[in-house]
Amino acid sequence: MVPHLDAAYNLARWLAGSEHDAADIVQEACVRAFRFGGGFRGGNSRPWLLTIVRNTAFSWLKKNRPRNFISIADDELAEIEDTNSAANSFHGADTAVLRAALEALPLEFREALVLRELEGFSYKEIAEVADVPVGTVMSRLARARQQLQNHFAQKGEI
Repeated sequence: MVPHLDAAYNLARWLAGSEHDAADIVQEACVRAFRFGGGFRGGNSRPWLLTIVRNTAFSWLKKNRPRNFISIADDELAEIEDTNSAANSFHGADTAVLRAALEALPLEFREALVLRELEGFSYKEIAEVADVPVGTVMSRLARARQQLQNHFAQKGEI
């Protein structure tokens, strides 16, 4: 677990929007991981731990910020072609503007984007962590990138 604590904290920080809350979420997730370590069936421990962090964060958000917790149903996601062209255009963006734009994304979109772009997860690993089909991951990433691109276009950043 220790090698993946930075990734766990990073995901929790982006989901919760607060460093303090992220630390609490990661601590609770680690306790859960130790408690239910028998459920780990070998393989890559990173997606396993981040799945626990994700579930802990969602439980925490539902309990502590029910008004801010917005979930997107899979049937609301349109089939969108996934391209990296939008993501590549964000590399020159101002860090503070990018952070604000990411925090404005719906939770599922932010989660997918953080796992893909910041943690380097494959689509399959993201699908495993989020417990959704790979197609849903692709759709969420495409929509997140499109929303970021629209945000920057409105701000004149791109």
